[in-house]
Amino acid sequence: MKTSIYSRWDGSQEEFRLDAELALDQLSDLLMEGLDVQSALDWMRRAGFELAGLDFRVMGTEELMDELRAEAQSLYDKYDMSDAMREHRERLDDILDREQNALRESQGFESARLNDFLEKRHEGSQRVSDLVDRFRDHDFEDESAAADFAELCAELDRMRDLEDFLDEQGDRFQGDESADYETAQSVREQLRALEQMMRNLAEGNLEQITPEDLARLLGENASRSLIMLRDLESTLKRAGYLRGGDEAASLTPRAIRRIGAQALADVYGALRKDRVGTHETDYRGAAVVRPDETKPYEFGDALDLDIVRTMMNGIRRSAAGGGQSLLGPGGGPRISLSVDDFELREFDHATMTTTVLLLDMSWSMSWAGRFPAAKRVALALDQMIRSRFPRDQFFVVGFSTRARELPIAQLPEASWDLGDPFTNLQEGLMLAEKLIARHPSASPQILVITDGQPTAYFREGELHIEWPMGFGGVSPHAVAETMKQVRRITRRGITINTFMLDDAPELVGFVEHMTQVNRGRAMFSSPDQLGSYLMVDYLDGKRKRKV
Repeated sequence: MKTSIYSRWDGSQEEFRLDAELALDQLSDLLMEGLDVQSALDWMRRAGFELAGLDFRVMGTEELMDELRAEAQSLYDKYDMSDAMREHRERLDDILDREQNALRESQGFESARLNDFLEKRHEGSQRVSDLVDRFRDHDFEDESAAADFAELCAELDRMRDLEDFLDEQGDRFQGDESADYETAQSVREQLRALEQMMRNLAEGNLEQITPEDLARLLGENASRSLIMLRDLESTLKRAGYLRGGDEAASLTPRAIRRIGAQALADVYGALRKDRVGTHETDYRGAAVVRPDETKPYEFGDALDLDIVRTMMNGIRRSAAGGGQSLLGPGGGPRISLSVDDFELREFDHATMTTTVLLLDMSWSMSWAGRFPAAKRVALALDQMIRSRFPRDQFFVVGFSTRARELPIAQLPEASWDLGDPFTNLQEGLMLAEKLIARHPSASPQILVITDGQPTAYFREGELHIEWPMGFGGVSPHAVAETMKQVRRITRRGITINTFMLDDAPELVGFVEHMTQVNRGRAMFSSPDQLGSYLMVDYLDGKRKRKV
């Protein structure tokens, strides 16, 4: 049995509250797994959660219930209740013996009062509480027996509660320590309190449990966990991360931004561990001057002179008497310049792009952490683009048997299509093409995250599904119709980069074919590497220093 020592609150104890940001981080991890907000909150309350950086784990209601059951079992294993009512039974027997003797002396052995007394004593239930109840209206002949019986009557309700309890659970007590009446009453009250707490936890009635009562039973960590579970939703709402009623809580834009920022931080954390320079970048986009950096002129460079630094180079050379002399305006001093004095401005070339992320939502994406990783990357890309490249356009399209655009506000709660195994990449590409047409840019691109080859397609406006032909085979019609859409997109100058989350030969073969047609990139990535690959590709396509 757990024991705790308590002292009066004097204000010096540290207040323990749930941190809203840490709670949202835990909530977002569950959202990445495909739960909606309310289901994720319910899961956190049932299963508990870690508070990163605090070295503290919030116990969930299921764990608290397990602890309460263990506490109850410890009582069952400790005590023997077979003699719990012995003292009161012996007292009652002594009272009734004295009264029976008094009746015999005063009424004789065959009197009606004695017969009535004996009938009450020996017929019917022999529980102590039932016997006391039957004699409550008896007119006692023995005055001392009457006084002692009155004391038992005052205890009648507690005796009845204990006997009811023993009738129900007495056989569960298998301990070696014999419990007397008061000990048995104390154990009964403890077990009833434990049972009530477990009911409240199971039904979610956390407000009905006081932290002080839970601390007395399970210790301080359990009490703190109860407070955090009870305040979980209200804390997130006060922080501006949740809105709505208890039955329909939803994320606020502020929460979505933080989830995206956290996903971006996770991805950049992986990027910092990667090697520099593993992805090529071409010259695209408008040039932006870097006023803090210049470079000497080399043959073939565009003549973007930094006039001040070039003239300063010439002055220094003139002071030294070398180079070609030039007459300044109004007959001023001559300045000597040569090609070696030319200093060129450095430029960054930035690209404005329209990017559509095609996110496979077929049932197989639920395996091996694939969908949470892909969804986290989508949120990270959105956060990065909105914060660093606000002129870019970014869209997410989910596809399984059908494709549809996923608004960013709905993305944290998006889940794979349960029980839907088909992959309609063709329709995903069609929808991406429409989005790019409505938001044109010089560098449109489609990023495909998938773990399977196409198995669904449209032909003449009719949806078809096609299982692969044999083990390790392909779906030939689905592949053919998807490749028609790939060629159409390629003719429009749209690049397709594909990130495979499986290395099955049929998927690799299809992606290689698509890459040959489109001239995009194809990569195999495990879920934990996916963010690094996508972030590097996007950033490499955005900027390159002019040399």
